[in-house]
Amino acid sequence: MTKRSVRIAPSLLSADFGAFRQAAMDCIEAGADALHYDVMDGIFVPNITFGTHPIAALRRDFDVHFEVHLMIQSPERYIEDFARAGADTIIIQPESTVHLQRTLALIKQNGKQSGVALNPSTPLNVLEYVLDDIDHLLIMTVNPGFSGQKFIPAMRTKIADAARMIESSDKDIVLEIDGGVTADNAQEMIDLGATALVSGSGVFGYPGGVKCGIKALLAAV
Repeated sequence: MTKRSVRIAPSLLSADFGAFRQAAMDCIEAGADALHYDVMDGIFVPNITFGTHPIAALRRDFDVHFEVHLMIQSPERYIEDFARAGADTIIIQPESTVHLQRTLALIKQNGKQSGVALNPSTPLNVLEYVLDDIDHLLIMTVNPGFSGQKFIPAMRTKIADAARMIESSDKDIVLEIDGGVTADNAQEMIDLGATALVSGSGVFGYPGGVKCGIKALLAAV
């Protein structure tokens, strides 16, 4: 089967927080197209990670695409902060905000690409009236909050359905998969319609280190 071009975005959630900058550099040197930041507040998800400061610090050193996934309650409160910190794409969860369209519009007003991430149990139809406001659709193939989880098999159908929805909309929307993505299943994700892949433990936990993990992922796609 012909291989397609796909964006590889390692998730720094799985990196050593004591060597964050080196982890980012290793990802870029290995050929990553973007860096993915999972921001968690301990309320929307049962974990706490980081806020704007690490993103702003790395923005000064790197010019690759920064994806910021806000797994936080009421993300509209912090859109401007993450835009100033250097995010290129800001991804929010519809389950976390009352006014989804308004928050997506706020992201655009701050000059950033807007994205929506869907939890495994959240149906695609929540996007029916906001497709005009979306640049990026992230399908969560694990329940958010922790790295190292296994891909949920039922999400294969959801990915394929999302790809058909985007195709029928005739809009230029990135379809990204996040959760349990490894070199072993990356090509399958692309065959289902994905155009971008997030991988955390799949690259940072790879034998030989993150550079070997990213190279294996790139070779797989």
